[in-house]
Amino acid sequence: MNDVIGIFQKCYDFTEAIEARQVGIYPYFKPIEGSRGSKVIIGGRELVMAGSNNYLGLALDPEVREASIKAIKEYGTSCSGSRFMNGTLALHEELEERLASFTGKQAALCFTTGYQTNLGSISALVGRGEHVITDKSNHASIMDGIFLALGLNRKVNIHRFKHNNLEDLERKLSSIPSGESKLIVTDGVFSMDGDIVKLPEMRALADKYRVGVYLDEAHAIGVIGKTGRGTTEYYGDRNLADLIMCTFSKAFGSIGGFVAGEERVIDYIKHVSRPLIFSASMPPANIAAVMAALDIIEREPQRVLRLQQIAQKMIERFTELGFNIGTTETAIVPLIIGDNQKTFLFWKNLFERGVYVNPVVSPGVPPNRALIRTSYMATHTDKELDQILEIAAQEGKKLGII
Repeated sequence: MNDVIGIFQKCYDFTEAIEARQVGIYPYFKPIEGSRGSKVIIGGRELVMAGSNNYLGLALDPEVREASIKAIKEYGTSCSGSRFMNGTLALHEELEERLASFTGKQAALCFTTGYQTNLGSISALVGRGEHVITDKSNHASIMDGIFLALGLNRKVNIHRFKHNNLEDLERKLSSIPSGESKLIVTDGVFSMDGDIVKLPEMRALADKYRVGVYLDEAHAIGVIGKTGRGTTEYYGDRNLADLIMCTFSKAFGSIGGFVAGEERVIDYIKHVSRPLIFSASMPPANIAAVMAALDIIEREPQRVLRLQQIAQKMIERFTELGFNIGTTETAIVPLIIGDNQKTFLFWKNLFERGVYVNPVVSPGVPPNRALIRTSYMATHTDKELDQILEIAAQEGKKLGII
């Protein structure tokens, strides 16, 4: 189009999605018409869901649903304001008290999404001239929190270390002048690789170099640890992280997020974080859903155990079949393929045979590390798991993946 305004030209030059749709391998934005336990309806077909972060199955739990309905009847559908003004309910504060207790911290603060939690907490904590040290495989929301800090304060010093590499982390830390403020930010469970941060060793380095530790538990709480309390419980020490962040859109079956830590630190974030101050607060239904989910997690640790048993089974079986699953240790099991085209074809074949998974290519993963991200729920049956394995094996052999 010759009359396209310059700023929009890039939109017309972007053709990858159009081309993928034309050849039938476009895998994204698939509308789900209904959910039945660990199965979904798409295009009138029932598929086994093997790509959800609903780790404990609580998004569909009757008790969680009922709590949401009750909250809507009592409080309506929205707070219609930010936490700073008219958007704080007694429900928010009740949930925050419970989350502080759950994580073993003094205080907690809820945000409207998990993404905003990282955006708002990291950008509030890291200021001009200070240092943030981040794992190269950290989630995009962590990086965007760092970039917001950089944009707000300028001259924020960013150091990225090799994934889960403590030697490289120490090299970065030792290069920073000892008197300057610094924060290590890391995922607990890494969202694409499914492996677990080496937190005790990281804590030891943090103590040696006087660094704060900010731990993103989005894929860890409800997933690892004897009772699902995440990475610090997994390693048996609640003091391994200064700040714990988590989203509610995974194991909690809702939406939103929180950060927990020392009371004075949380109070500071509460009064400085722009994404908190200038966003409407979590709706009542979502708060109530989280509290009901928290009740279940605390009451039924067998759900967490079942998820961990499923993870172990899928890790062992995919390995036996010859898939490259990297270094995963959790219910996130990547099938690493490398080639984008082959990854999309594998996704398409699985989808057509009734298995829903997620293809991930760069920039979601490094170049030439395209993968199928499979993830599991405590509600999966052994029959469904065997079905996933059988179909993946058959289609993987056809494409020469295994």
